[in-house]
Amino acid sequence: MSVEAIESDFRRKVGERIRLAGEGVDRYRVFTPFLFEDGDHIAIVLKREGNGWVLSDEGHTYMHLTYDLDEKDLQRGSRQKIITNTLSIFSVQDCEGELRIAIPEEQYGDALFSFVQALLKVTDVTYLSRERVKSTFMEDFHSFMEATVPEDRRTFDWHDPQHDPDGKYLVDCRINGLPKPIMVFAVPSDDKVRDATISLLQFERWNMPHRSLGIFEDQEETNRKVLARFSDMCEKQFSSLGANKDRIASYLQEAMQK
Repeated sequence: MSVEAIESDFRRKVGERIRLAGEGVDRYRVFTPFLFEDGDHIAIVLKREGNGWVLSDEGHTYMHLTYDLDEKDLQRGSRQKIITNTLSIFSVQDCEGELRIAIPEEQYGDALFSFVQALLKVTDVTYLSRERVKSTFMEDFHSFMEATVPEDRRTFDWHDPQHDPDGKYLVDCRINGLPKPIMVFAVPSDDKVRDATISLLQFERWNMPHRSLGIFEDQEETNRKVLARFSDMCEKQFSSLGANKDRIASYLQEAMQK
């Protein structure tokens, strides 16, 4: 099929605003009206490989996602599941970060339609529902703590077995092996900040030796009054996890040596 016929099939199956621009031998940039959430156009290239043609994003989609997300966060947890399921549904391959789809039996327009749908759905990981975002934040927190703190020095979902056998005052992660263990709270919401504040107040009433660390999903989204009460109780805080991983890791590693 000629390039003109391919472009015609693209327009018939996907939209009249599709056009091709040559970029060398058997290689064409596919211009579409489809945009990422921030207004950037999705990137698609049509190129010949062997006796057939493929559509590829040449790594642009993942690169675009890493403007807002850590690359490692795309490879685990809820985000990874969304991406994997999407690629499977639309028969798109992930070749070391390059998303691509082979065009079967001259079904050019159908392949482009599927590829566009896949790229747009992959970017859903940047605007998950609020509940899914919370879940992802907690998964990211657990993964980070597992990578930063040795297994024998940490306990997830800790509670004091003597004073709190029912686990009403939970700590997301307790750093053990210190004269004053570090109580680490992951706080994605106002409700979680309130719970952490109550737990710290209770530890104080029990005269329990401890240090405290709060890691926010986004501190700027926290109610001021709720944040003020938490700040009175919590020794150290970081405004977000994603932008402060190196600082948090340094803080914890230094604290564990004391």
